[in-house]
Amino acid sequence: MGQRLGAGAPKAFVELDGRSLLARSVSAAQASGVIDDVVVIVPEDLVDPVRRQLPAVTVVAGGRERSDSVRAGLAAAGPADRVLVHDAARALTPPQLFVRVVQALEAGAVAVVPGLPVADTLKRVDDAECVVDTPDRAALRAVQTPQGFTAELLRRAHAEGADATDDAGLVEALGVPVQVVPGEHLAFKITTPFDLQLARFLCGPEHPSYHRTSADPRKEPS
Repeated sequence: MGQRLGAGAPKAFVELDGRSLLARSVSAAQASGVIDDVVVIVPEDLVDPVRRQLPAVTVVAGGRERSDSVRAGLAAAGPADRVLVHDAARALTPPQLFVRVVQALEAGAVAVVPGLPVADTLKRVDDAECVVDTPDRAALRAVQTPQGFTAELLRRAHAEGADATDDAGLVEALGVPVQVVPGEHLAFKITTPFDLQLARFLCGPEHPSYHRTSADPRKEPS
């Protein structure tokens, strides 16, 4: 519902330069050239409006928890061999990140997540907000989406696991290695009013470079 964003509407339908976060995310997936079909999961009362807005995709109702919604999407994905799960709140994700994840799957990985090195020093704290320890940030990554999996593995992870903050967490619980590929700074999650302000600034005419994409996103820019 995007309550932290404070936009008065579900986060995926907030607009950036005249286009919703959801529409931008779908466009990026389609522009990558590596996605055959897109399934959009939305609240039940928004299924029909989204179908009218995005007639070229499959739209299904989600569930109470995040994992319930992903399972609904998996059920609608049919006999797909590989599945990417993407958060519409990462609306500026460039098409080449979808390509990077799919290429890792094609190379033999069964679970792939994009991630960025952590710049800040992180502290682990207890219930009293006292520092317990300081993890070595060299071994940490800020994980993004799209996250890619073989469909069989992702279905098994959801069948055997509980709710998690991301699908990779369910796969990790099975003891399956998850490969990390380089993420993209533009794939940040729009969660707070500041994030939305930054996204609108990046989409404005002051930053036309965002709108310039490679003719073939499957070829990494030099």
